[in-house]
Amino acid sequence: MIEPQDTRRTPVPREGELLKNAEIPSAVNDVLATTPILDIHTHLFPPAFGKLGLWGIDELLTYHYLEAEFFRSADTTPQEYWALSKRAQADAIWKTLFVENTPISEATRGVIAVLKAFQLPTDRPDLAEARSFFSAQPIEAHVQRVFQIAGVNRVVMTNDPLDPQEASFWLRDVASHPQFRAALRLDRILCNWSTHWQMLAGQGYRVDEQATGKSAAEVRRFLMDWHARMQPVYMAVSLSDTFEYPEDTAGNRLLREAVLPACHELDLPLSLMIGVRRQVNPLLRLAGDGVGRADLRALENLCREFPENRFLVSVLSRENQHELCVYARKFSNLMPFGCWWFLNNPSIVEEITRERIEMLGTSFVPQHSDARVLEQIIYKWSNTRRTLAHILSERYVLLLEDGRGVMRGDIRRDVTRLLHSNAQAWTSPRAPLSDAPTQTL
Repeated sequence: MIEPQDTRRTPVPREGELLKNAEIPSAVNDVLATTPILDIHTHLFPPAFGKLGLWGIDELLTYHYLEAEFFRSADTTPQEYWALSKRAQADAIWKTLFVENTPISEATRGVIAVLKAFQLPTDRPDLAEARSFFSAQPIEAHVQRVFQIAGVNRVVMTNDPLDPQEASFWLRDVASHPQFRAALRLDRILCNWSTHWQMLAGQGYRVDEQATGKSAAEVRRFLMDWHARMQPVYMAVSLSDTFEYPEDTAGNRLLREAVLPACHELDLPLSLMIGVRRQVNPLLRLAGDGVGRADLRALENLCREFPENRFLVSVLSRENQHELCVYARKFSNLMPFGCWWFLNNPSIVEEITRERIEMLGTSFVPQHSDARVLEQIIYKWSNTRRTLAHILSERYVLLLEDGRGVMRGDIRRDVTRLLHSNAQAWTSPRAPLSDAPTQTL
């Protein structure tokens, strides 16, 4: 978290007092540092999901962002790397990116920030002390500590009912965790129906390879069954840069006839993450995906055809960002959220966030962590607070200079909306995440 500036020598203005120009940055920093965050998209799991939940130094270092960077600096081939144990992979990445090179990239700097947060050394030639620390942490207490450091009070997971390993936990009625909420992932249904329809058929749903006949009704029944089991706060799908709607495909038929009707009946938004190009380099595995510019007329068509459905939307290409803002101004059932994957770099996040504020005010969700490893929320949200502090301070100073006074209460309302309330309002009232935060961190 960004710590508020030292205000011991100057009285802190009250909520209803107009701020002076010089007081605005300190007030913004303080509010950002004390406003709890609802992280609307992650790949995290609570402790009850066992090894599906990733945490600790070896997982941080073998994150696919770092793996991609590693292959640019090491003599090791992907084939040689994948043959190593995870511990050996982490050692290789630490040696190459943190010992033999300066960790100034965004991904490497994030690991440094995590080590600092736990008062661990950042310049050792090996990982012995870090490994000793993480291995000694009781996982439930560690989760709470990480959330507290990051300033996060709730996260939304990514939950695939057709992933056999994950489904086994849900089918055993795994205990729910109040700080982890589900999101029902649809990629295998909407993007890879031809290779996954038999999984539904094997569970007793009467579907076929062409998604004809009773398939849509049966997929809708499947979604209803899993909604009852997971209680997700939205459904979600990651789409390629070539996604078009309303093209006549099995995925689009299921989207139109099963998914969107189910979302409407359950009052759930559908999250669309658009622009990924899968496996441009398969040798890199998870790190091998790329980015492409999408035709967002597909999004226009969906928002217009389904005005009573709500769409959470993140686009992967920088070139699509302005167009997304324009569509958000035209369709109130569209909520832009986050700076996803390759966009999650401060220089690009700042550009996109400025553009959104200029066009949409505070009616968007500025960021999600997309964290796959628990401790990543520490540095990802610290970066977001730092970026927002600069942008909001500048906007409030401009507003003051243009003739409108700014109070601390105005800042708190705006920051709460950006970090929590917009995400809260866009989730179903049948599965609320929480009320807007009434207390500070």
